[in-house]
Amino acid sequence: MLNTIKKFGRTLALAACVIAPTAAMAETPKEINFGIITTDAQQSLKQRWMPMLDDLSEALGIPVNAYFAPDYAGIIQGMRFKKVDFAYYGNKSAMEAVDRANAEIFARYIDVNGLEGYYSVLLVNSENDEINTLQDVIDNRHNLTLGNGEPNSTSGFLVPNYYAFAQNHISAHDFKRTIVTSHAANAVAIANNRVDVATNHTMNLMRLEKGSPELHSKLKVVWQSELIPSDVMTWRKDIPDELKEKARDFFLAYGKDSEEQLEKLKLLSWSGFSPADNNQLLPIRQMEAYKSLVETQDNPRLSDSEKAKRVAKYEAELAELGKQIKALEG
Repeated sequence: MLNTIKKFGRTLALAACVIAPTAAMAETPKEINFGIITTDAQQSLKQRWMPMLDDLSEALGIPVNAYFAPDYAGIIQGMRFKKVDFAYYGNKSAMEAVDRANAEIFARYIDVNGLEGYYSVLLVNSENDEINTLQDVIDNRHNLTLGNGEPNSTSGFLVPNYYAFAQNHISAHDFKRTIVTSHAANAVAIANNRVDVATNHTMNLMRLEKGSPELHSKLKVVWQSELIPSDVMTWRKDIPDELKEKARDFFLAYGKDSEEQLEKLKLLSWSGFSPADNNQLLPIRQMEAYKSLVETQDNPRLSDSEKAKRVAKYEAELAELGKQIKALEG
């Protein structure tokens, strides 16, 4: 599946924008709120984000404020109720925002190595000699405390819970105890032996290696996914066309011809942006449907009739998604 995502990611091109009349006629706001999940101390996030957001403000001619929320749901709700105009999401949370908050993807980041993606991982404490592989996690799960990501996280929840767990016919419920929290909190919990195994992602590990090397040295990766498409930049569909065009031009050019801008991007472990659209989410939707299908098939509490009904539903979703992905690739 993630091979499909990688192949599909390379075929994405900037789609023509189909803007509703309300967007074309909308008044330009007096200020912009840019949604960012609080994955770290807010002051640290401001130091990483505000240099670029200040440049965005200058390009748009409108003040741009960082709008922080403790989880993805807070940013999605903010966008839904028009308190957030632009937002940075992982693929899973972007899918929720597109479906529930009128969001639209227009760009995704390129990391410092030129990759348009990152990897989900499972971590254990570096001094743990008993857990070294995914199979060790599976075999010992009943005795382990799991630090899981929140449900709207791609790398913290969707990818590891499907590829590491569901495909091996286990779930987070099989562990002795499961705690749901952020990437940053999971890393700290592993380092301090408060949980035995936890989800995370390679971009966060890169930041920790640079900013908190002592903490990073206490982490050991025991499973890594295939490449996940980069996190995305989104706007609300109903903001003015002119504002969208300026924002798109800003992000797609940012860091390409300016060493100063490139240095600001390095604070985020990025090197630039490439065009993207909502079609990036098709493989993520496919993954979510597969995960639901496996969980349904493995659920002993469902009656045969209810199980058959749900299985048919997810199989139909997968067939339709497969057609859409094939059409875009071919």
